[in-house]
Amino acid sequence: MTGTTRKHTALPKAQTLIEALPWLTRHHGRTVVIKFGGNAMVDADLKAAFAQDVVFLRHAGLKPVVVHGGGPQISAALDRHGIVSEFKAGLRVTTEQAMDVVRMVLAGQVQRELVGLLNQHGPLAVGLTGEDAHTITATRHTPRIDGELVDIGRVGEITEIDTGAIEALLADGRIPVVSSIARSQDDGHVYNVNADTAAAALAAALGAETLMVLTDVEGLYEDWPHSDEVISRLTASQLEKLLPELSAGMVPKMEGCLHAVRNGVQTARVIDGRVPHSILLEIFTDEGIGTMVVPDARGDAHDRDGDDGSEGDTA
Repeated sequence: MTGTTRKHTALPKAQTLIEALPWLTRHHGRTVVIKFGGNAMVDADLKAAFAQDVVFLRHAGLKPVVVHGGGPQISAALDRHGIVSEFKAGLRVTTEQAMDVVRMVLAGQVQRELVGLLNQHGPLAVGLTGEDAHTITATRHTPRIDGELVDIGRVGEITEIDTGAIEALLADGRIPVVSSIARSQDDGHVYNVNADTAAAALAAALGAETLMVLTDVEGLYEDWPHSDEVISRLTASQLEKLLPELSAGMVPKMEGCLHAVRNGVQTARVIDGRVPHSILLEIFTDEGIGTMVVPDARGDAHDRDGDDGSEGDTA
């Protein structure tokens, strides 16, 4: 290969880097909360790509915080223990026996694996749970189903967030990896907290610029199952109107996005975790992928740019 040919083949790489420049400038120093879940948690190649993306964000000057659940791993562990998995109102029914398994899987398996993947790229990631330093405090959550309150066991509703430990880690250049379990100050019990809800609450409390939720779909569909057209952008009010029509599994994710943008987070994005490097595609490219939710005040734009005609704070 001649020198001229090498130069030509390298040009696309340079163009990609240049395209990322305005986004690098805009996001530098900003906190990004990423909810890690779905296929990205169980596919080895996707897990490795996710870790690379998060480390890239850190070295690009952002402050990533990872929040994870562990649905597939929890279900597999419960099966091994002979405990039936049951869901109500889109949430896992968590008995005291099941809670022991949930806690073991989240803090002892999923978190440790993710911390290990991130730390292959340097001494960056530190794992903690919502129990640590009172990061997440919860009380027993009793959902209303068909007009009646239903007991679903050790499932927590977040009552308070203390960001002190996470902020200290970020200030030290670390990547916090948070397991979505919490302790109650009322009864001292440990509760299983929906990871989408936990990520949204942490994003709001941290004053994050962006909440990113990885899913196993392309985004929020316009008219599912009749259409697979993905809604690129919508406002908080538009999302609120759609909530009653969403599938049970999508509700906590979109409720989390709604909570985030109504409590100071600039954008919340639902992106397809089945796509390798989907995080980088969303943050550092002009097109972006998935569905973005913005506060109502900024909803008059019809593209994925900002409301002042300049490069926006999303990709």
